[in-house]
Amino acid sequence: MTNDIEKRWHDPDAFRNAARYTVGVIVAAVAILVACIMWAAWGTNAGACDDAAFVACADPERTILVTIPPALLLAGGIGAFVQTYRVWRKGGAWPIWQGAGWILLTFMVFYMGMAVSVGR
Repeated sequence: MTNDIEKRWHDPDAFRNAARYTVGVIVAAVAILVACIMWAAWGTNAGACDDAAFVACADPERTILVTIPPALLLAGGIGAFVQTYRVWRKGGAWPIWQGAGWILLTFMVFYMGMAVSVGR
């Protein structure tokens, strides 16, 4: 059992792994966002959105744009919290992974706030 008062933040390998994981999840969410916007701009419904305020005005693109990136960020945050528990059980630097999970969940909430305003 670890002493929770003494949180070990100095573990370069754990920090590097958590940073790679976090950046990878964020990059994947942004890649899906960009792919969806490109699909809406140049896809099958490209002409239907000429007078719309946002390029994704059709249902399939809008649904993917609003649901998939936040779901990916949520899954990434849950995965980081699972890794937090695993590292805690081993007696490692678990607060680093907990921070990664909170960062991903914060990005998810921020993205959902923007997506809901676009979804209207």
